[in-house]
Amino acid sequence: MNFFSYLADDDVRYVHEASLEILEEVGLLVRNEKARRRFHDHGAMVDHETEMVRIPSAVVETYRKLVPPTITLRGRDPDFDVTFPRKLPVIATASSAPDLVDPVSGICRRATSDDIARIAHLVNELPGFDIFSISTLADDAPRDQFSLSRFYPALKNCVKPCRTSVIDVREVRQILKLGELIAGSKEAYSERPFINFGYCSIVSPLTMDFDSTEMLMFYAENDITAYGTIAPMGGLSTPLSLAGMLTLMNAEWLAAATLAQMSKPGTAQIYNFLPVFADMRDGAYAPGAIEIGMMNSAVCQMARFYNVPAGGYLGLTNSKISDAQAGFEKGMAPLLGALSGVSFIVMGALQDALMSFDYGQAVIDNEIALMIKHVRSGFGFSKESTSLEEIKATGPGGMFAANPQTLKSMNTATFMPELADRKLREQWEAEGSSTIHQRAMNKALEILSTPNSLAIDPDVDDRIRDEFDGLVAGNSTLPEGWCRYEVGGPNITRQRRTNKRRRSTA
Repeated sequence: MNFFSYLADDDVRYVHEASLEILEEVGLLVRNEKARRRFHDHGAMVDHETEMVRIPSAVVETYRKLVPPTITLRGRDPDFDVTFPRKLPVIATASSAPDLVDPVSGICRRATSDDIARIAHLVNELPGFDIFSISTLADDAPRDQFSLSRFYPALKNCVKPCRTSVIDVREVRQILKLGELIAGSKEAYSERPFINFGYCSIVSPLTMDFDSTEMLMFYAENDITAYGTIAPMGGLSTPLSLAGMLTLMNAEWLAAATLAQMSKPGTAQIYNFLPVFADMRDGAYAPGAIEIGMMNSAVCQMARFYNVPAGGYLGLTNSKISDAQAGFEKGMAPLLGALSGVSFIVMGALQDALMSFDYGQAVIDNEIALMIKHVRSGFGFSKESTSLEEIKATGPGGMFAANPQTLKSMNTATFMPELADRKLREQWEAEGSSTIHQRAMNKALEILSTPNSLAIDPDVDDRIRDEFDGLVAGNSTLPEGWCRYEVGGPNITRQRRTNKRRRSTA
């Protein structure tokens, strides 16, 4: 398949060589002593006093070639495992929003573990999403169970691959114990590990902090499925140009990939990124900018050069509601990524620059995801599909709608949206003039009103709860008072509670 691209082959080679030059001549600030020693033992030049590490080009080239060409993320049900790159992009929800738009009041509030359980249930039933990247934090998490209070309701209610980041090694061990209890034993889980982790591997520009670097090495050393994300901010932590950001980000990805391979050769990676450009008028964080899709196009080219999967946070929005801004920001960048050959898209359900989750937005984004996959499924050109004989038989002035060939293709030739309205205005008005968000919320309510048949077995759940004292409930139950939007009725006014904004790593 031919993909859209911005860069010529010589441009790709120049970015690679410039990245090597940065790593060898400028180097990285590496706060983690274990990582510095590992770099030193594998041929890098290390100054422990300044914590600077410079990596010769030959060393980078040796280790980056060990990154496998594919990665597999597993779910509780093996039928939902995904290995990519593949023909269709793998699409995930976006993760780690502190807030959620309450489906009853419409007011934005702190998210809880019960919300995660409901979102997991919903994601099970939305075919556009292949992965549940745990959408929110859990404000009700007991002490010492912060990440457990996210993974438990997610895994309890979703059979698709689940992933998010955690704070430290103690939390990883706690989550892996959860996996063993679900699988039935440590051996059973080891045979098919179905928990996936993420981490932010570099602090731009060119800095490896202690904690994320420790996690990178721990995941690799223990063969735990995890991948890193590069998250620069153009104009603040990178030059304010697409080419400058790409070059710096590429150097950072190469450094992280090199350390992962030094920790264990063959550690699977994604060339995954969350770049944003600061709105230089006020410094605002702008993940919905069209430049994100443009940058991803170049990242896809670099990933193909390195023969690794390409990923990106592409369907994010600064909009606070499901309006036209959310629509074009969530549509344009992911589509550009898909046309450029991206393997992995993180896009679903979040608003307000990753700060809040909205159930209706999740269902709308599912439809966007299905359209993106439809685009990547291909044109379907063949001699048969040109329908030459049908055209001849129908002739001038004929009607194709009644032809057997047309009737046979009516449900497969084009994408049939469930939410997008295609009725005549008169019919739409007669049926109540509903908005797409109202229809999406009704769809979410319909799904969550049905008991989750894919929740883990009660006996397994009892085993988990015996292990972890004080664990959150983790059940997908419908919030009291959530009812259907009456078509044509008043919309709920969306309000935001004033609170201190906080951001977690993805």
